[in-house]
Amino acid sequence: MLLIRHGQSHFNNHFVKTRVDPGIVDPRLTEEGRRQIRAATERLIADGQRVTRLLSSPYWRALETAEILAEALDITTEVEPLVSERAFFVCDIGSPRSELKARFPAVDFRDLAEEWWRYPDESERELMQRCFHFRSEAVRHPAWPETLVVSHWGFIRGLTGRSVENAAVVRHDPTFA
Repeated sequence: MLLIRHGQSHFNNHFVKTRVDPGIVDPRLTEEGRRQIRAATERLIADGQRVTRLLSSPYWRALETAEILAEALDITTEVEPLVSERAFFVCDIGSPRSELKARFPAVDFRDLAEEWWRYPDESERELMQRCFHFRSEAVRHPAWPETLVVSHWGFIRGLTGRSVENAAVVRHDPTFA
């Protein structure tokens, strides 16, 4: 399984410079973020990485990232709320399902609730429980070795123990804790 952190968002662009939450709800990707994801996609293709399943967090920045990947890889995106960001900043307030569905009509939103996000805070313990639940669900799917997951810094850190930059790709075997 591969995990990719979404490209740079407007929150990331501000926060990395100031270390202050800019108060942006469900931020979009910056042009730099889109460039980062296009470059990561080109590397995946050049490496011959086989991807048959694309899962994405329901946050706007993740869905924009998945949109770029899905087009290049010619696959459909499935929304998976288990891989969403750890709720901590204002950017972790999501957008309603109806708004996301209108903007991303090709995405499979399955049974995502209209208000699906956790806010205002998710404890580290709760995040780890969610990571464990995702890991348990992931290994039940026969395509897990060819799955690409678009996620966030907090979730990827919780799942793998690694702190990654925007657009970083991490290989992960969910059969190992």
